[in-house]
Amino acid sequence: MHKKTKYINKSMYSIQGIKTVGNSLPGSLNKILKKGGYNYSSIINNWTELVGKKISSMCYPKSVKTNRELQNGTLLLNVRRGDQLDVEYSKEEIIDKINSFFGYKFIKKIKIELLDEKINTKNNNLISGQKNKYIQKKIDKIHNLKLKKKLADLVKEFEAKNLK
Repeated sequence: MHKKTKYINKSMYSIQGIKTVGNSLPGSLNKILKKGGYNYSSIINNWTELVGKKISSMCYPKSVKTNRELQNGTLLLNVRRGDQLDVEYSKEEIIDKINSFFGYKFIKKIKIELLDEKINTKNNNLISGQKNKYIQKKIDKIHNLKLKKKLADLVKEFEAKNLK
């Protein structure tokens, strides 16, 4: 006799016209999630809370490399020049905080990559004389007196703040 084949009606498992969440995700996203992309994004999103304001101002995570079980990974940090010593001494603390956040040994070691960050000392927030005249002309064309006064006050406050 013939083997009996059982046909399953797929419409029983989903509402007509609506895809399930698993089917609607692109294939590349599934690969990233399987490789620990969710954990990496969690580290990025919670970086300041995880390591504190002091350390987060000196460095930020660049990448995470883990094994298939998503354990004993390596965290690559971008660190500003001059702050590498502080981050070096804080490595164990960072590892402990990240692992306690995830509840298992997600990170085993940290590698540091130095950044050549140039600090811009030039104040670009100042309004030049020409720009100030242009802004005043635009404000003078406004018919609403309350709005005109508020904008003029805003320009004065902005200039006062930037001259300090």
